[in-house]
Amino acid sequence: MIRAILVVVVMCFIHTEVCATDSSPSTSRFSAAKPGYVYAFPRDHGSHEHFQTEWWYFTGHLRSSNGHRFGYELTFFRRGIDSPHVWNNPSEWAIRHLYFAHFALTDEKADQFLVAEKMSRAGIGKAGARSNVMDVWIDQWHVNALSPDHRQFHLQAKDEAFSIDLIVESQKTPVIHGEHGVSYKGPQPEQTSHYYSLTRLHTTGSVRVGDTTMTVEGLSWMDHEFGSGDLADHLVGWDWFSLQLDNNHEIMAYGLRRADGTFDSASSGTFVLPDGSSKSLTLQDLQISVNRHWTSPVSGARYPHHWTFSIPGEDIVLSLSPRMANQELVTARSTGVTYWEGAVEVTGQWKGQDIHGQGYVELTGYAEPYGGRREQ
Repeated sequence: MIRAILVVVVMCFIHTEVCATDSSPSTSRFSAAKPGYVYAFPRDHGSHEHFQTEWWYFTGHLRSSNGHRFGYELTFFRRGIDSPHVWNNPSEWAIRHLYFAHFALTDEKADQFLVAEKMSRAGIGKAGARSNVMDVWIDQWHVNALSPDHRQFHLQAKDEAFSIDLIVESQKTPVIHGEHGVSYKGPQPEQTSHYYSLTRLHTTGSVRVGDTTMTVEGLSWMDHEFGSGDLADHLVGWDWFSLQLDNNHEIMAYGLRRADGTFDSASSGTFVLPDGSSKSLTLQDLQISVNRHWTSPVSGARYPHHWTFSIPGEDIVLSLSPRMANQELVTARSTGVTYWEGAVEVTGQWKGQDIHGQGYVELTGYAEPYGGRREQ
């Protein structure tokens, strides 16, 4: 799903060089995501610098041997700077790409949500992403491929208060979202991205909280998305869901939210079967209702906080409940966006039988509408 990095980033460069990120499509050096794109792996795990915006996004649910449960998020963003001042500058110090990262840990036993963030640049090795292979980093935060078949990846992130060191291994082939190789984020041809997921990643490794390090095992999810278009102007945010069910099915869905709270027709999703095949879902295939809300004591934002999530055509009715209320990220030192991203518990009915699972939900535009747009 289009994430917080798409907020317009305007920076002052070193040596008083000024850049802007609002070049018109006719002069942009970046490509639009167009129908007909053919994915190839491991190539598409890597960086796509001819697109302006890109991210690699991991979330997961972990459990230690003594039953201590965690949720985690580790996301790397790349934003290309669309300015001739930059691309005509031969210096290795020129800032052609900005890199951001968010790292969060949901510690259910301690009822605490830990957040860290980073912002850096390429050119001198502090941050970067390789093409053709998954290898992205900022300082010592790092995600890279381990196995020759590129099904196994190493995740590392360390803050003073907490850290993770995880190996994730994909149990299914990449799932492509959208139609004809593109995921639509509005009615215009340029409001698109290329978007795929690894929906079931067996996960092992360790989590550290304070001075305590625990061996953990669990299940993760990875999204990788790249494109050059923003959301349509009439949209103020989105609600994104990734659900992993105990019967080896997964569901991704996003609702692009209008100012009146309803979902735009460009909203969609994907239903993933045990063999890795998938079905595209339209907004008409989904029924998502909010049962309760939670108000952040930090931002004052009022977020949806319990959902009924249904796919009538598949005879699926699910209840989604946050594992902890406060899973809000305030990223003033990186992307400057406040959003809720949290671990949820899944229960419900699948063709008349009880079903359980887990998931992650991302809610943007509640603390402030996307891109600073104000609701009318």
